[in-house]
Amino acid sequence: MMFKSEKKMRAALSVLAVMFGAASAPVSSFAQDAAAQGPAQGVGSPKLGWYKTCSKQEDNDVCVVQNLILANGGQLVTAVGLISVTGKINRKLLQVSVQSARLIPPGISMQIDGGKGQKLDYVVCLPDKCTAEVPLTDAMIASLKKGSDVVFTSINFRRAPNPIKISLEGFTGAYDGEPVSESKLADTQRSLQESMQKKAEETRKKLEDAQKAAKAQ
Repeated sequence: MMFKSEKKMRAALSVLAVMFGAASAPVSSFAQDAAAQGPAQGVGSPKLGWYKTCSKQEDNDVCVVQNLILANGGQLVTAVGLISVTGKINRKLLQVSVQSARLIPPGISMQIDGGKGQKLDYVVCLPDKCTAEVPLTDAMIASLKKGSDVVFTSINFRRAPNPIKISLEGFTGAYDGEPVSESKLADTQRSLQESMQKKAEETRKKLEDAQKAAKAQ
């Protein structure tokens, strides 16, 4: 019975690996090439930062400390989730989702403050994203709490490294603190969505102005 229960939870976590980023974000697709969009955390790019959400799944409590990295155009570039399951089953996982069209064998490399990289193997790839995971250890959590930034590097189909640097500012508070309420998360997402819509409109206007200027010459 325990084997069946663990197998069932493993399946639930696999679903979470595919869905947690999209379910928590106000956007639903990844950028096809983050490099073409500019730095993921460049000036003007929308940010949510580190935050925690918790939910009840049958006999288990599932909490996810996550960070969603968006390109300047608002597309989701990378989703990081530290998943803690407590209750009938106890398990911790680190999952990272990146754009699709990745080379599978290299996996994703995680480096904290430029230290030695740790490989995360891919567990599932969909048309819009690939997700890698590794067991989440106490040592890993401690390193993330002490660190200033973490870099996740995947290899795209052109065999070029695609590093995404994420600040660890606010990580400890999110991990040790209370989960974000649904109302506060909704307000944050609404504000982020409005910001992205404004930026999209500004980009559209600049493009139209450039086209008009080109025709006038």
